[in-house]
Amino acid sequence: MDTREQIREKLKLLPDKPGVYLMKSHDGEIIYVGKAKVLKNRVRSYFNGAHSGKTQLLVSNIADFEYIVTNTEVEALVLEGTLIKKHLPIYNINLKDDKAYPYIKITADEHPRLEITRRVQKDKGKYFGPYPNASAATETKKLLDRLYPLRKCKTLKDKVCLYYHINQCVAPCEYPVEPETYAGMIKEISKFLNGGHEEIKKNLQDKMMQEAENLNFERAKELRDQIAQIDRVMEKQKVDLHDNVDRDVFGYHADKEYMCVQVFYMRQGKMIERAVEIFHYHGDEMDDFLSYVAQFYIDNHDLPQEILLPREGEGTELIGQWLTSVKVRYPQRGSKKQLVDMANENARIALDERFKLMDRDTSRTVKAIEELGEVMMIPTPRRIEAFDNSNIQGTDAVAAMIVFDDGRPNKKEYRKYKIKTVEGPNDYASMQEVVRRRYTRLLKENSPLPDLIVIDGGKGHINAALEVLEDELGLDIPVCGLAKDEKHRTSQLFLGHDPVPVSIDRSSQAFYLLTRVQEEVHRFAITFHRQQHGKNAIRSILDDIPGVGEKRRKELLKHFGSLPAIKNAPVEEFRKIGIGDKLAKEILAYLAQV
Repeated sequence: MDTREQIREKLKLLPDKPGVYLMKSHDGEIIYVGKAKVLKNRVRSYFNGAHSGKTQLLVSNIADFEYIVTNTEVEALVLEGTLIKKHLPIYNINLKDDKAYPYIKITADEHPRLEITRRVQKDKGKYFGPYPNASAATETKKLLDRLYPLRKCKTLKDKVCLYYHINQCVAPCEYPVEPETYAGMIKEISKFLNGGHEEIKKNLQDKMMQEAENLNFERAKELRDQIAQIDRVMEKQKVDLHDNVDRDVFGYHADKEYMCVQVFYMRQGKMIERAVEIFHYHGDEMDDFLSYVAQFYIDNHDLPQEILLPREGEGTELIGQWLTSVKVRYPQRGSKKQLVDMANENARIALDERFKLMDRDTSRTVKAIEELGEVMMIPTPRRIEAFDNSNIQGTDAVAAMIVFDDGRPNKKEYRKYKIKTVEGPNDYASMQEVVRRRYTRLLKENSPLPDLIVIDGGKGHINAALEVLEDELGLDIPVCGLAKDEKHRTSQLFLGHDPVPVSIDRSSQAFYLLTRVQEEVHRFAITFHRQQHGKNAIRSILDDIPGVGEKRRKELLKHFGSLPAIKNAPVEEFRKIGIGDKLAKEILAYLAQV
């Protein structure tokens, strides 16, 4: 049964219940996660009727799907966000782990300290945030470090440091500190981070006046500087609704298959910061926006009192049903509507700016490939394919090919090759094998050929490739080689039969493009080689142990994770995966010798 027939049969079995569906590629990778009020209707819609270009691109890469039935549509919304964060599908809007929003944390240690973290844990620490970016969190933490002398070091030193001498640490490493002292500072910090900075600022002003009256002008100056810093940090409060409510305001704009989302953070009725995200989206505009909002709050332990969304649409009520402790509103008039409009307008401006930058970059890449064609005296090479070999003294030999279309990497077209016919370290023969396999396949499939082939190497590599292309396959494709200098930088461009160096301006866009191509193909080849070499190193050791076949090798690696872990494991641990004590001892004895 072919792929399409299998999908058609599975579509007939879809239930008319809410749930989440997971679209998979030919290699089993999850490429899209979506939610549905009725799974039967939503999933079938992908395979019936016409679609926009972005959805058609997604559908063309679907080879299978699976689904999870939920009790309610709200459960589907939350599960969708969780699965997107777990699998990071390429066609979904993702708030990736490395983009998790930062928090300021007061640790629960005996001697607490302030730190910035992107993970909220149940460790009895106090968390404040999230902040829209690391710089906003860092700036606020620096201010608090100056105001409150909690310890700064991760582990206590043997003696006092500079922070003690500038009154920014109580030095618990050398002097006893009463718990009440810490409790007082933590209370003040919590008050500040919860919007009470005006009261703290007033207290500092009173202290400054008192120190000035006592003629302690140096201390009065320090307090004045602290007050000024509070003003600088908090001066970003441009909007004030005078209601002391914590709220997040969302706005978005979608165009040309891109979406920009802006989030205004309002704390104590004041706008203190904003977050901006721009991404490619492939689903329904409103669905993908709501998916973003759901992911935004899945790991957010500091929910606002109110969320403002641009408009009420199909599915928006799910946010309110899920976040029961939060008021979700869709303002139609007044100051709140103005805030949402401002968020939408900022999103539109940011997206327009991105398009202008993209247009500028496109003009540069077009200029680069046009320059390259002129330098080589060939037609503009709109499609470039580049090759590189990688091995360690001839072992685990692999090669890689990358594709640049119109001056940009096309990663879907990248290919990896294991060298099959070459024994030992023969770079030229390896290059010939890969070139032969690549273009024999393209000819057989009647697929488009490149305008230029780039070989990571010099004259010998070019001649080896041309021997296959022209003498064996009868192809007339320009081939150039890129040689490196002693510092491993792209230094010379070689072209044609009996290759000679081609003069090219090293500051030109064409040379920059060639350098990018060479660095990218080298990176791709090295990454593949490391993966292959690591697998083969493990396989060669475990496969040599009597009684350990492929199935047991996989079970051992899955359970223990690595060879050192297997080597150091007790005999009884092997029983958990069905390996008896006798074989376990034989495995341990064998590994002890290697």
